[in-house]
Amino acid sequence: MPAPTPNPRPNPAPPRRTFLGRLSLPERNYLTDALRTETVGGVLLLVAAIVALLWANTPLSGGYASVRDFHLGPAALGLDLSVQHWAADGLLAVFFFVAGIELKRELVAGELRDPRAAALPVIAALSGMAVPALVYVLVNTVGGGSLDGWAVPVATDIAFALAVLAVLGTSLPSALRAFLLTLAVVDDLFAILIIAVFFTGDLNFPALGGAAAGLVVFWLLLRKGVRGWYVYVPLALVVWGLMYNSGIHATIAGVAMGLMLRCTRNEGEERSPGERVEHLVRPLSAGLAVPLFALFSAGVSVSGGALGKVFTQPETLGVVLGLVVGKTIGIFGGTWLAARFTRAELNEDLAWPDVFAVAALAGIGFTVSLLIGELAFATDQGLADEVKAAVLTGSVIAAVFSGVLLKLRVRTYRALYEEEERDEDRDGVPDVYEQDDPEYHLRMAELYEAKAAEHRRLAAEHAGATRADGGGPA
Repeated sequence: MPAPTPNPRPNPAPPRRTFLGRLSLPERNYLTDALRTETVGGVLLLVAAIVALLWANTPLSGGYASVRDFHLGPAALGLDLSVQHWAADGLLAVFFFVAGIELKRELVAGELRDPRAAALPVIAALSGMAVPALVYVLVNTVGGGSLDGWAVPVATDIAFALAVLAVLGTSLPSALRAFLLTLAVVDDLFAILIIAVFFTGDLNFPALGGAAAGLVVFWLLLRKGVRGWYVYVPLALVVWGLMYNSGIHATIAGVAMGLMLRCTRNEGEERSPGERVEHLVRPLSAGLAVPLFALFSAGVSVSGGALGKVFTQPETLGVVLGLVVGKTIGIFGGTWLAARFTRAELNEDLAWPDVFAVAALAGIGFTVSLLIGELAFATDQGLADEVKAAVLTGSVIAAVFSGVLLKLRVRTYRALYEEEERDEDRDGVPDVYEQDDPEYHLRMAELYEAKAAEHRRLAAEHAGATRADGGGPA
Protein backbone atom coordinates (compact mmCIF):
# COMPACT_ATOMS: atom_id res chain seq x y z
CA MET A 1 0.00 0.00 0.00
CA PRO A 2 1.30 3.47 -0.76
CA ALA A 3 2.45 5.49 2.19
CA PRO A 4 -0.16 7.94 3.44
CA THR A 5 0.30 11.48 2.23
CA PRO A 6 1.34 13.69 5.13
CA ASN A 7 -1.02 16.47 6.05
CA PRO A 8 0.20 19.77 4.59
CA ARG A 9 1.38 22.31 7.10
CA PRO A 10 -1.29 24.91 7.75
CA ASN A 11 -0.63 28.36 6.37
CA PRO A 12 0.62 30.69 9.08
CA ALA A 13 -1.81 33.35 10.22
CA PRO A 14 -1.10 36.77 8.73
CA PRO A 15 0.81 39.04 11.09
CA ARG A 16 -1.26 41.44 13.11
CA ARG A 17 -0.71 45.14 12.47
CA THR A 18 -0.48 47.75 15.18
CA PHE A 19 -3.16 50.43 15.27
CA LEU A 20 -2.07 53.84 16.58
CA GLY A 21 1.57 52.77 16.57
CA ARG A 22 4.52 55.15 16.44
CA LEU A 23 4.68 57.35 13.34
CA SER A 24 7.71 57.45 11.07
CA LEU A 25 10.06 60.37 11.75
CA PRO A 26 9.18 62.34 8.55
CA GLU A 27 5.47 61.88 9.24
CA ARG A 28 5.93 62.93 12.85
CA ASN A 29 7.83 66.09 11.80
CA TYR A 30 5.16 66.99 9.23
CA LEU A 31 2.40 66.41 11.76
CA THR A 32 4.12 68.57 14.39
CA ASP A 33 4.54 71.46 11.95
CA ALA A 34 0.98 71.25 10.61
CA LEU A 35 -0.73 70.93 13.97
CA ARG A 36 1.27 73.76 15.51
CA THR A 37 -0.21 76.15 12.94
CA GLU A 38 -3.69 74.65 13.27
CA THR A 39 -3.58 75.00 17.05
CA VAL A 40 -2.79 78.71 16.85
CA GLY A 41 -5.48 79.08 14.19
CA GLY A 42 -7.92 77.19 16.39
CA VAL A 43 -7.39 79.60 19.27
CA LEU A 44 -8.03 82.52 16.86
CA LEU A 45 -11.13 80.67 15.66
CA LEU A 46 -12.42 80.41 19.22
CA VAL A 47 -11.76 84.12 19.79
CA ALA A 48 -13.53 85.03 16.53
CA ALA A 49 -16.56 82.91 17.43
CA ILE A 50 -16.77 84.50 20.90
CA VAL A 51 -16.47 88.01 19.41
CA ALA A 52 -19.22 87.20 16.89
CA LEU A 53 -21.56 85.94 19.62
CA LEU A 54 -20.92 88.96 21.83
CA TRP A 55 -21.27 91.37 18.91
CA ALA A 56 -24.57 89.80 17.79
CA ASN A 57 -26.09 89.61 21.29
CA THR A 58 -25.43 93.13 22.59
CA PRO A 59 -26.87 96.55 21.75
CA LEU A 60 -24.25 96.62 18.96
CA SER A 61 -26.02 93.81 17.11
CA GLY A 62 -27.35 96.26 14.52
CA GLY A 63 -23.81 97.15 13.56
CA TYR A 64 -22.93 93.46 13.25
CA ALA A 65 -25.81 92.86 10.85
CA SER A 66 -24.90 95.96 8.83
CA VAL A 67 -21.28 94.86 8.38
CA ARG A 68 -22.20 91.22 7.69
CA ASP A 69 -24.79 92.15 5.06
CA PHE A 70 -22.80 94.95 3.40
CA HIS A 71 -22.34 94.24 -0.32
CA LEU A 72 -19.22 94.87 -2.34
CA GLY A 73 -17.59 93.55 -5.49
CA PRO A 74 -17.99 93.97 -9.27
CA ALA A 75 -21.65 93.38 -10.11
CA ALA A 76 -20.80 93.11 -13.83
CA LEU A 77 -18.86 89.92 -13.03
CA GLY A 78 -21.64 88.52 -10.86
CA LEU A 79 -19.59 89.13 -7.73
CA ASP A 80 -21.58 91.79 -5.87
CA LEU A 81 -21.60 89.77 -2.65
CA SER A 82 -22.21 90.44 1.03
CA VAL A 83 -19.30 90.35 3.46
CA GLN A 84 -20.68 87.10 4.88
CA HIS A 85 -20.90 85.66 1.37
CA TRP A 86 -17.32 86.68 0.57
CA ALA A 87 -16.18 84.96 3.77
CA ALA A 88 -18.07 81.74 3.00
CA ASP A 89 -17.30 81.48 -0.71
CA GLY A 90 -14.03 83.40 -0.96
CA LEU A 91 -12.02 82.95 2.22
CA LEU A 92 -13.09 79.35 2.68
CA ALA A 93 -11.71 78.61 -0.79
CA VAL A 94 -8.29 79.17 0.83
CA PHE A 95 -9.21 76.72 3.59
CA PHE A 96 -10.29 74.10 1.05
CA PHE A 97 -7.16 74.73 -1.04
CA VAL A 98 -5.08 73.71 1.98
CA ALA A 99 -7.44 70.77 2.54
CA GLY A 100 -6.84 69.67 -1.06
CA ILE A 101 -3.06 69.76 -0.62
CA GLU A 102 -3.37 67.93 2.69
CA LEU A 103 -5.52 65.23 1.11
CA LYS A 104 -3.12 64.83 -1.84
CA ARG A 105 -0.17 64.50 0.50
CA GLU A 106 -1.95 61.94 2.68
CA LEU A 107 -2.80 59.89 -0.41
CA VAL A 108 0.69 59.85 -1.94
CA ALA A 109 3.07 60.23 1.01
CA GLY A 110 1.12 60.06 4.26
CA GLU A 111 -1.09 57.76 6.27
CA LEU A 112 -3.45 57.00 3.36
CA ARG A 113 -0.86 55.88 0.81
CA ASP A 114 -0.95 52.23 1.96
CA PRO A 115 -4.47 50.85 1.35
CA ARG A 116 -4.15 48.33 4.21
CA ALA A 117 -3.02 50.95 6.69
CA ALA A 118 -5.54 53.49 5.39
CA ALA A 119 -8.49 51.12 5.66
CA LEU A 120 -8.97 51.58 9.40
CA PRO A 121 -8.98 55.40 9.63
CA VAL A 122 -11.02 55.70 6.42
CA ILE A 123 -13.66 53.27 7.73
CA ALA A 124 -13.68 55.14 11.05
CA ALA A 125 -14.13 58.48 9.28
CA LEU A 126 -16.89 57.20 6.99
CA SER A 127 -18.69 55.68 9.97
CA GLY A 128 -18.21 58.99 11.75
CA MET A 129 -20.01 60.74 8.90
CA ALA A 130 -22.73 58.18 8.19
CA VAL A 131 -23.96 57.72 11.77
CA PRO A 132 -24.43 61.47 12.50
CA ALA A 133 -26.37 61.80 9.23
CA LEU A 134 -28.53 58.82 10.22
CA VAL A 135 -29.11 60.29 13.69
CA TYR A 136 -30.24 63.57 12.10
CA VAL A 137 -32.54 61.78 9.65
CA LEU A 138 -34.04 59.61 12.41
CA VAL A 139 -34.72 62.57 14.72
CA ASN A 140 -36.33 64.60 11.92
CA THR A 141 -38.32 61.67 10.56
CA VAL A 142 -39.80 61.04 14.00
CA GLY A 143 -40.22 64.74 14.78
CA GLY A 144 -41.55 65.79 11.38
CA GLY A 145 -38.65 68.16 10.65
CA SER A 146 -36.80 69.00 7.46
CA LEU A 147 -34.30 66.45 6.15
CA ASP A 148 -32.37 69.17 4.27
CA GLY A 149 -29.82 69.47 7.07
CA TRP A 150 -28.70 65.84 7.12
CA ALA A 151 -25.15 66.83 6.14
CA VAL A 152 -24.67 69.50 8.81
CA PRO A 153 -23.27 67.23 11.58
CA VAL A 154 -20.96 65.12 9.39
CA ALA A 155 -17.74 67.17 9.47
CA THR A 156 -14.99 67.50 12.11
CA ASP A 157 -13.24 70.83 12.69
CA ILE A 158 -9.57 69.99 13.33
CA ALA A 159 -8.63 73.57 14.26
CA PHE A 160 -11.40 73.87 16.86
CA ALA A 161 -10.53 70.44 18.28
CA LEU A 162 -6.85 71.35 18.60
CA ALA A 163 -7.78 74.64 20.24
CA VAL A 164 -9.72 72.68 22.85
CA LEU A 165 -6.64 70.54 23.46
CA ALA A 166 -4.53 73.69 23.81
CA VAL A 167 -6.94 75.18 26.33
CA LEU A 168 -7.06 71.93 28.30
CA GLY A 169 -3.27 71.64 28.22
CA THR A 170 -3.54 68.07 26.97
CA SER A 171 -0.60 66.81 24.89
CA LEU A 172 -1.92 63.85 22.93
CA PRO A 173 0.62 61.27 21.73
CA SER A 174 1.47 61.76 18.05
CA ALA A 175 -0.42 58.62 16.99
CA LEU A 176 -3.69 59.95 18.42
CA ARG A 177 -3.08 63.37 16.90
CA ALA A 178 -2.38 61.76 13.52
CA PHE A 179 -5.57 59.71 13.81
CA LEU A 180 -7.57 62.86 14.54
CA LEU A 181 -5.96 64.69 11.59
CA THR A 182 -6.64 61.76 9.23
CA LEU A 183 -10.28 61.68 10.32
CA ALA A 184 -10.55 65.41 9.60
CA VAL A 185 -8.88 65.04 6.18
CA VAL A 186 -11.28 62.27 5.11
CA ASP A 187 -14.18 64.31 6.55
CA ASP A 188 -13.12 67.28 4.45
CA LEU A 189 -12.93 65.15 1.31
CA PHE A 190 -16.46 63.84 1.65
CA ALA A 191 -17.79 67.20 2.83
CA ILE A 192 -16.40 68.64 -0.41
CA LEU A 193 -18.18 65.93 -2.40
CA ILE A 194 -21.41 66.59 -0.50
CA ILE A 195 -21.19 70.32 -1.25
CA ALA A 196 -20.42 69.67 -4.93
CA VAL A 197 -23.19 67.08 -5.44
CA PHE A 198 -26.03 68.24 -3.19
CA PHE A 199 -25.59 72.03 -3.10
CA THR A 200 -25.01 72.83 -6.75
CA GLY A 201 -27.58 75.16 -8.30
CA ASP A 202 -28.46 75.63 -11.94
CA LEU A 203 -25.31 75.14 -13.96
CA ASN A 204 -23.91 77.90 -16.15
CA PHE A 205 -22.02 75.80 -18.69
CA PRO A 206 -19.96 78.62 -20.31
CA ALA A 207 -18.66 79.65 -16.86
CA LEU A 208 -18.09 76.02 -15.91
CA GLY A 209 -16.15 75.47 -19.15
CA GLY A 210 -14.05 78.54 -18.43
CA ALA A 211 -13.28 77.30 -14.92
CA ALA A 212 -12.29 73.90 -16.31
CA ALA A 213 -10.03 75.56 -18.90
CA GLY A 214 -8.42 77.64 -16.16
CA LEU A 215 -7.75 74.51 -14.11
CA VAL A 216 -6.13 72.87 -17.14
CA VAL A 217 -3.85 75.91 -17.56
CA PHE A 218 -3.06 75.75 -13.83
CA TRP A 219 -2.13 72.07 -14.17
CA LEU A 220 0.02 72.65 -17.28
CA LEU A 221 1.96 75.46 -15.57
CA LEU A 222 2.65 73.18 -12.62
CA ARG A 223 3.84 70.38 -14.92
CA LYS A 224 6.16 72.80 -16.75
CA GLY A 225 7.68 73.87 -13.45
CA VAL A 226 6.61 77.51 -13.77
CA ARG A 227 7.09 79.31 -10.47
CA GLY A 228 5.91 82.65 -9.11
CA TRP A 229 2.90 83.71 -7.06
CA TYR A 230 2.23 86.52 -9.56
CA VAL A 231 1.32 83.82 -12.11
CA TYR A 232 -0.77 81.51 -9.95
CA VAL A 233 -2.66 83.96 -7.73
CA PRO A 234 -4.33 85.90 -10.60
CA LEU A 235 -5.10 82.63 -12.38
CA ALA A 236 -6.58 81.19 -9.16
CA LEU A 237 -8.81 84.26 -8.76
CA VAL A 238 -10.09 83.89 -12.33
CA VAL A 239 -10.80 80.19 -11.81
CA TRP A 240 -12.55 80.95 -8.51
CA GLY A 241 -14.75 83.65 -10.10
CA LEU A 242 -15.75 81.40 -12.99
CA MET A 243 -16.47 78.51 -10.64
CA TYR A 244 -18.66 80.75 -8.50
CA ASN A 245 -20.66 81.86 -11.54
CA SER A 246 -20.95 78.28 -12.82
CA GLY A 247 -23.40 77.31 -10.04
CA ILE A 248 -20.93 74.95 -8.35
CA HIS A 249 -19.82 76.10 -4.92
CA ALA A 250 -16.71 78.22 -5.40
CA THR A 251 -14.70 76.41 -2.71
CA ILE A 252 -14.48 73.43 -5.11
CA ALA A 253 -12.01 75.51 -7.15
CA GLY A 254 -9.68 75.66 -4.15
CA VAL A 255 -9.84 71.90 -3.62
CA ALA A 256 -9.17 71.18 -7.30
CA MET A 257 -6.08 73.39 -7.39
CA GLY A 258 -4.78 71.91 -4.14
CA LEU A 259 -5.08 68.38 -5.50
CA MET A 260 -3.03 69.31 -8.56
CA LEU A 261 0.13 70.18 -6.63
CA ARG A 262 2.90 67.58 -6.51
CA CYS A 263 3.29 66.25 -2.97
CA THR A 264 6.10 63.72 -3.53
CA ARG A 265 9.74 64.74 -3.16
CA ASN A 266 12.21 64.49 -6.00
CA GLU A 267 15.84 63.72 -5.34
CA GLY A 268 17.54 66.58 -3.55
CA GLU A 269 14.29 68.22 -2.41
CA GLU A 270 13.77 68.87 1.29
CA ARG A 271 10.09 69.57 0.61
CA SER A 272 7.78 68.86 -2.28
CA PRO A 273 6.08 71.82 -4.03
CA GLY A 274 2.81 70.93 -2.29
CA GLU A 275 4.47 70.92 1.13
CA ARG A 276 6.16 74.26 0.43
CA VAL A 277 2.92 75.90 -0.69
CA GLU A 278 1.00 74.39 2.20
CA HIS A 279 3.61 75.70 4.64
CA LEU A 280 3.12 79.21 3.19
CA VAL A 281 -0.67 79.20 2.85
CA ARG A 282 -1.72 77.26 5.96
CA PRO A 283 -1.07 80.23 8.32
CA LEU A 284 -3.23 82.41 6.02
CA SER A 285 -5.99 79.80 6.12
CA ALA A 286 -5.84 79.01 9.84
CA GLY A 287 -4.99 82.51 11.05
CA LEU A 288 -7.14 84.70 8.79
CA ALA A 289 -9.56 82.95 6.44
CA VAL A 290 -11.26 80.59 8.90
CA PRO A 291 -11.46 83.06 11.83
CA LEU A 292 -13.02 85.72 9.56
CA PHE A 293 -15.52 83.17 8.29
CA ALA A 294 -16.38 82.36 11.91
CA LEU A 295 -16.69 86.05 12.74
CA PHE A 296 -19.39 86.59 10.12
CA SER A 297 -21.12 83.21 10.43
CA ALA A 298 -21.22 82.48 14.17
CA GLY A 299 -23.07 85.65 15.18
CA VAL A 300 -26.45 84.14 16.08
CA SER A 301 -28.87 84.82 18.90
CA VAL A 302 -28.14 82.83 22.05
CA SER A 303 -30.99 84.10 24.21
CA GLY A 304 -32.74 81.69 26.53
CA GLY A 305 -35.56 81.22 24.05
CA ALA A 306 -33.19 80.55 21.17
CA LEU A 307 -31.21 78.01 23.16
CA GLY A 308 -34.43 76.35 24.25
CA LYS A 309 -35.40 75.86 20.60
CA VAL A 310 -32.12 74.03 20.01
CA PHE A 311 -33.42 71.12 22.10
CA THR A 312 -37.06 71.27 21.03
CA GLN A 313 -36.95 71.62 17.23
CA PRO A 314 -36.17 68.42 15.29
CA GLU A 315 -33.71 70.12 12.91
CA THR A 316 -31.59 71.64 15.67
CA LEU A 317 -31.88 68.64 18.00
CA GLY A 318 -30.81 66.40 15.13
CA VAL A 319 -27.67 68.50 14.64
CA VAL A 320 -26.76 68.45 18.35
CA LEU A 321 -27.32 64.71 18.71
CA GLY A 322 -25.57 64.05 15.42
CA LEU A 323 -22.43 65.85 16.59
CA VAL A 324 -22.35 64.61 20.18
CA VAL A 325 -23.79 61.10 19.92
CA GLY A 326 -23.51 60.23 16.23
CA LYS A 327 -19.87 61.22 15.83
CA THR A 328 -18.75 59.43 18.98
CA ILE A 329 -20.60 56.20 18.27
CA GLY A 330 -19.79 56.27 14.58
CA ILE A 331 -16.04 56.78 14.87
CA PHE A 332 -15.55 54.52 17.87
CA GLY A 333 -17.78 51.78 16.51
CA GLY A 334 -16.24 51.94 13.05
CA THR A 335 -12.74 51.86 14.50
CA TRP A 336 -13.44 48.90 16.77
CA LEU A 337 -15.09 46.86 14.02
CA ALA A 338 -12.37 47.69 11.49
CA ALA A 339 -9.63 46.73 13.97
CA ARG A 340 -11.42 43.48 14.76
CA PHE A 341 -11.83 42.42 11.13
CA THR A 342 -8.42 43.62 9.91
CA ARG A 343 -6.58 41.92 12.80
CA ALA A 344 -5.09 45.22 13.93
CA GLU A 345 -3.86 45.34 17.53
CA LEU A 346 -4.16 48.54 19.48
CA ASN A 347 -0.88 50.12 20.57
CA GLU A 348 -0.07 48.58 23.97
CA ASP A 349 0.57 52.05 25.44
CA LEU A 350 -3.01 53.12 24.69
CA ALA A 351 -6.47 51.76 25.47
CA TRP A 352 -9.86 51.78 23.77
CA PRO A 353 -11.13 54.57 26.08
CA ASP A 354 -8.48 56.77 24.39
CA VAL A 355 -10.08 56.08 21.01
CA PHE A 356 -13.50 56.83 22.51
CA ALA A 357 -12.22 60.20 23.81
CA VAL A 358 -10.81 61.15 20.40
CA ALA A 359 -14.10 60.08 18.79
CA ALA A 360 -15.94 62.42 21.15
CA LEU A 361 -13.45 65.20 20.34
CA ALA A 362 -14.22 64.73 16.63
CA GLY A 363 -17.79 65.75 17.43
CA ILE A 364 -16.60 69.36 17.31
CA GLY A 365 -17.96 70.36 13.91
CA PHE A 366 -17.66 74.08 13.38
CA THR A 367 -16.37 75.58 10.12
CA VAL A 368 -17.73 73.13 7.54
CA SER A 369 -20.88 72.46 9.59
CA LEU A 370 -21.68 76.19 9.65
CA LEU A 371 -21.07 76.38 5.90
CA ILE A 372 -23.31 73.40 5.12
CA GLY A 373 -25.97 74.80 7.47
CA GLU A 374 -26.00 78.03 5.45
CA LEU A 375 -26.28 76.11 2.19
CA ALA A 376 -28.92 73.64 3.41
CA PHE A 377 -31.30 76.32 4.70
CA ALA A 378 -30.43 79.18 2.36
CA THR A 379 -34.12 79.93 1.75
CA ASP A 380 -34.99 80.12 5.47
CA GLN A 381 -32.62 82.50 7.25
CA GLY A 382 -34.36 82.06 10.60
CA LEU A 383 -33.94 78.28 10.56
CA ALA A 384 -30.38 78.68 9.24
CA ASP A 385 -29.50 80.79 12.28
CA GLU A 386 -31.11 78.25 14.61
CA VAL A 387 -29.10 75.45 13.00
CA LYS A 388 -25.94 77.53 13.48
CA ALA A 389 -26.83 77.86 17.17
CA ALA A 390 -27.23 74.07 17.25
CA VAL A 391 -23.79 73.62 15.68
CA LEU A 392 -22.28 75.88 18.35
CA THR A 393 -24.17 74.09 21.13
CA GLY A 394 -23.25 70.61 19.90
CA SER A 395 -19.61 71.59 19.45
CA VAL A 396 -19.40 73.01 22.97
CA ILE A 397 -21.02 69.88 24.46
CA ALA A 398 -18.63 67.65 22.50
CA ALA A 399 -15.68 69.77 23.63
CA VAL A 400 -16.66 69.56 27.31
CA PHE A 401 -17.46 65.83 27.13
CA SER A 402 -14.21 64.93 25.35
CA GLY A 403 -12.27 67.25 27.63
CA VAL A 404 -13.46 65.36 30.69
CA LEU A 405 -12.54 62.03 29.09
CA LEU A 406 -9.09 63.26 28.06
CA LYS A 407 -8.37 64.72 31.50
CA LEU A 408 -8.91 61.28 33.03
CA ARG A 409 -5.88 60.04 31.08
CA VAL A 410 -3.80 63.19 31.05
CA ARG A 411 -0.93 61.67 33.06
CA THR A 412 -0.62 58.79 30.61
CA TYR A 413 -0.69 61.17 27.63
CA ARG A 414 1.88 63.46 29.19
CA ALA A 415 4.26 60.56 29.91
CA LEU A 416 3.91 59.21 26.35
CA TYR A 417 4.34 62.69 24.86
CA GLU A 418 7.45 63.40 26.91
CA GLU A 419 8.91 60.02 25.89
CA GLU A 420 8.30 60.86 22.23
CA GLU A 421 9.91 64.29 22.58
CA ARG A 422 12.95 63.30 24.67
CA ASP A 423 16.24 64.19 22.94
CA GLU A 424 19.02 63.58 25.47
CA ASP A 425 21.83 63.66 22.91
CA ARG A 426 20.49 66.97 21.55
CA ASP A 427 20.86 66.12 17.88
CA GLY A 428 17.36 67.29 16.94
CA VAL A 429 15.98 63.74 16.57
CA PRO A 430 13.87 62.22 19.37
CA ASP A 431 15.68 59.34 21.06
CA VAL A 432 12.88 56.83 20.35
CA TYR A 433 13.78 57.02 16.64
CA GLU A 434 17.49 56.28 17.22
CA GLN A 435 17.43 53.06 19.21
CA ASP A 436 18.85 51.08 16.27
CA ASP A 437 21.59 53.61 15.50
CA PRO A 438 25.03 52.66 16.95
CA GLU A 439 26.19 56.27 16.72
CA TYR A 440 23.35 57.32 19.03
CA HIS A 441 24.45 54.86 21.71
CA LEU A 442 28.07 56.01 21.39
CA ARG A 443 26.94 59.62 21.86
CA MET A 444 24.91 58.62 24.90
CA ALA A 445 27.90 56.71 26.33
CA GLU A 446 30.09 59.82 25.98
CA LEU A 447 27.36 61.92 27.56
CA TYR A 448 27.02 59.66 30.59
CA GLU A 449 30.80 59.30 30.93
CA ALA A 450 31.11 63.08 31.00
CA LYS A 451 28.37 63.28 33.63
CA ALA A 452 30.05 60.55 35.69
CA ALA A 453 33.39 62.38 35.52
CA GLU A 454 31.74 65.61 36.64
CA HIS A 455 30.09 63.87 39.59
CA ARG A 456 33.41 62.27 40.62
CA ARG A 457 35.04 65.71 40.49
CA LEU A 458 32.30 67.24 42.62
CA ALA A 459 32.52 64.36 45.09
CA ALA A 460 36.27 64.88 45.43
CA GLU A 461 35.82 68.65 45.94
CA HIS A 462 33.21 68.19 48.65
CA ALA A 463 35.25 65.48 50.36
CA GLY A 464 38.31 67.83 50.44
CA ALA A 465 36.19 70.70 51.79
CA THR A 466 34.84 68.45 54.55
CA ARG A 467 38.34 67.39 55.65
CA ALA A 468 39.53 71.02 55.59
CA ASP A 469 36.70 71.97 57.95
CA GLY A 470 37.74 69.22 60.35
CA GLY A 471 34.65 67.20 59.69
CA GLY A 472 36.45 64.36 57.86
CA PRO A 473 37.99 61.19 59.22
CA ALA A 474 41.13 61.50 61.41
